[in-house]
Amino acid sequence: MFDSLHRTVAQRLIVIRGREMGQTALLDGMEEKAAEQSQVAKSGMGAIVHDDGVAFRVWAPNADRVSVVGTFNDWQSETTPLKREEHGTWYVDVANAKAGDEYKYRITRGDNSFDRIDPYAREVTNSIGNAVVYEDTFDWKHPTFHRPTQNELVIYEMHIGTFHRDDPDQPGTFSDAVAKFKHLKELGINAIQIMPVAEFAGDLSWGYNPAHIFAVEQAYGGPDALKAFVDAAHEAGFAVIIDVVYNHFGPSDLDLWQFDGWSENDKGGIYFYQDHRSNTPWGDTRPDYGRGEVRQFIHDNAMTWMREYHADGLRYDMTAYIRTVSGIGNDDIAEGWGLMQWINRDLRDEFPGCYLIAEDLQTNNWLTKTEDQGGAGFTTQWDAAFVHPIRAAVQEIDDAHRDMWAVRDALCHRYNGDAFQRVVYSESHDEVANGKSRVPSEIDAEDPESRFAKKRTILAAALALTAPGVPMLFQGQEMLEDDWFEDTDPLEWERTRRLRGIKRLFRDLIHLRLNKDGLSKGLTGQHIVMHHVNENDKVVAFVRRAEDPQDDVLVLANFANRSWDQYEIGFPDSGDWQLKLNTDWSGYDQDFDDHPVEHVDATDQPYDGLAARAEVSFGAYAVLVYTRK
Repeated sequence: MFDSLHRTVAQRLIVIRGREMGQTALLDGMEEKAAEQSQVAKSGMGAIVHDDGVAFRVWAPNADRVSVVGTFNDWQSETTPLKREEHGTWYVDVANAKAGDEYKYRITRGDNSFDRIDPYAREVTNSIGNAVVYEDTFDWKHPTFHRPTQNELVIYEMHIGTFHRDDPDQPGTFSDAVAKFKHLKELGINAIQIMPVAEFAGDLSWGYNPAHIFAVEQAYGGPDALKAFVDAAHEAGFAVIIDVVYNHFGPSDLDLWQFDGWSENDKGGIYFYQDHRSNTPWGDTRPDYGRGEVRQFIHDNAMTWMREYHADGLRYDMTAYIRTVSGIGNDDIAEGWGLMQWINRDLRDEFPGCYLIAEDLQTNNWLTKTEDQGGAGFTTQWDAAFVHPIRAAVQEIDDAHRDMWAVRDALCHRYNGDAFQRVVYSESHDEVANGKSRVPSEIDAEDPESRFAKKRTILAAALALTAPGVPMLFQGQEMLEDDWFEDTDPLEWERTRRLRGIKRLFRDLIHLRLNKDGLSKGLTGQHIVMHHVNENDKVVAFVRRAEDPQDDVLVLANFANRSWDQYEIGFPDSGDWQLKLNTDWSGYDQDFDDHPVEHVDATDQPYDGLAARAEVSFGAYAVLVYTRK
């Protein structure tokens, strides 16, 4: 599948690049022609605020007539007609319009007239309401931000509507989330990935049903509230990654559908494919990646999150449905691949060091290859090769059936030889819904806070935070949130008090992952030496290494419900090795066994293929982390 995709992309690369150049020339030509027609014509799409009013431009190539109606003309369609430009756009400059005015486009085709929300609207009253003329006057207190390098990221996936609610009967807002930044700061995470915040149908949603991709969800606070969120995040030291949905639009409250009245095969019209390629699991709503104006629309949207909202990166939802029709087959969509290449190339050029994350889940190396290699140009991707084997291992009821070789493969997997081209996690919004629960509930549905549930949940999370890759937590993991994720069910913040030891455990793991004390730099490195795999006793041990062996970190994980007083494993070198973390410590939870563990003095005798050996002790389902003294 991947070789086929690569060949297809290589064959069409020149064509696609030509389209991008053609689209740029098209826009330049539109602006030059408009300037010739009128000295006051403004460039851009949507509502363009300027000193003398507001200009409006919309793409509706099949319309016979377009006017703008709004609060500035008492919603009268005859008052403000737009003039047709070349390439299917329409334009008018309205002197008495201003920021804050509500408006729509009234489009006439044949005998039919209908109102449409501006596709480029930065703000709407709601998903089926009106567009709002938006002027960007936000005063950034922290306009610059130093992004952590990708090997230093610890991501926290957040759903704004449920992360924190000041009013339990209303969805959470951006300001509600900011109120809990102290909690995230104490944990030590340094990047927040927010699930989609483009305006969606209703007030409750995961966000993966975008109705208006340029507008920010009003239930969350709207565009200025998102900017305040990002500004506050940067002040607190958090990078912000925004989830975007380009594999489909809608499917409900979708004014883009048959936008100017035209369609073929009863499909979606100018913004969508008109043949079998329109079909997705979310309806016939796949954008037409081969049409220049649609490509530009999506490209502009991606750039907007970075330019106007100062995001530090984007996470693309399910790219498999951008690059193929079925999401799993060889039915490639070369235009979709080329679109991702174009957007990612321009983002990396304009915002060096930004994070571009793909959710594809097909273990596809080409996604994180660079464009000049024929790749899609993402910097990293969610790794199904980690989450599924690790969850399977800890959720298995019988210790005897846990597969240590599968655990080994999960820990060692990487893309294109680069460990940081993968995001590793044991929970995400997809993994804790759609028929699956949070890990504690999967382990013990009757009692998600049982000893087994807590210890094995921590085991999975500890591996994500010590394995090579970019670690990610899903909101509430640090308080052992149970059941499944729903957009109606906010986090139970009283858990942070009742389970404060678990929060401390996550904090200690994150601090080790980020080398806060200067002794665990190996956890920030590329390398893993998987030197000990004991399938019989269900114990694995590995060495994490940066460039200097003096920074080595040794991690041991016990996947069995038994303790050991004398268990021999290899160490990279002889001498004192300090125990930095023991997940079995009763200070983290009173149900933990607190089996006696100690620092060790490794002797100069080879073992497990390493230079030294030592006997260690550890408890059931424990993870130990050792560093050099």
